[in-house]
Amino acid sequence: MIYRDLGRTGVKVSAIGLGGSHIGKSKLSTREAVRLIQTAVDHGLTFMDNSWDYNDGESERRMGKALKKDYRAKAFVMTKIDGRDKKEAARQLDESLSRLKMDYVDLLQHHEVIRYDDVDRIFAKGGANEALLAAQRAGKTRFIGFTGHKDPHVHLYMLETAKKNGFRFDAVQMPLNLFDAQYRSFEQMVLPELVAENIGVLGMKSLGGGVLLESKMVTPMQCLHYALTLPTSVVITGIDSPKILKQALEAAATFRPLNKKEIAQMRASSAEAAAKGEFELFKTTSIYDSTARNPEWLGEESSRTQKLAGD
Repeated sequence: MIYRDLGRTGVKVSAIGLGGSHIGKSKLSTREAVRLIQTAVDHGLTFMDNSWDYNDGESERRMGKALKKDYRAKAFVMTKIDGRDKKEAARQLDESLSRLKMDYVDLLQHHEVIRYDDVDRIFAKGGANEALLAAQRAGKTRFIGFTGHKDPHVHLYMLETAKKNGFRFDAVQMPLNLFDAQYRSFEQMVLPELVAENIGVLGMKSLGGGVLLESKMVTPMQCLHYALTLPTSVVITGIDSPKILKQALEAAATFRPLNKKEIAQMRASSAEAAAKGEFELFKTTSIYDSTARNPEWLGEESSRTQKLAGD
């Protein structure tokens, strides 16, 4: 396994991370999921991704069962919350900790920041970032970050708004893959900002949920090696079987950074397929926008906003 610095936190994490969504899917039994998580840790994979809303909490429950005793000490555990106000964010965190059977997580993130108003609500008076800061002071999380998959401009707005509020994130999660480089690109727009600020870079969607493979232009190993070549702290990948776990571990074991010529060739060969985002469905459709389908997860708008809207 390769280990990399998580930004300026002083912590090293495995360059491959285990995706929390897949581990809670119904195709896996709880026993199989626990075995996969523990096997991953046994092979040096330390970074564990999760979220309050994954599979009605089943992803967190399974991870909690897997990361007992010595396994918890070897793992870097991250989860995410959707609440945009302080009260709902705090409630979701406590529910996550209960499911995980943990007193704290290593990294807590604002999940699915895909709209400009998400940013405004998070940093408003009584907003969710107040809850995360309180959680950090209380020892419920070590570090704070945010995620999003839709538009790099929203990520930049989140970073700008944080700075205006005298706050700097420890980590940021975003899509980083070969096709992203050529359409509404997080790599081109957001990654340089994170590197300059020494913020931990969490890459996701390296295979685009498997959809990139449908282009017939790339293999899973090429996708993983491309993402690992970028200045990422972690490349989070969905693992839902021993075969896919083996693939992830092999990606780390066989990794060597791609050179500029190799990257240029890969981009050129995939340029037409990548040009319109048709294989990056998380950007171009609403399929992955879980908070749009479940707006109640965000919590209530402020009473002032409701009054102005005439509610």
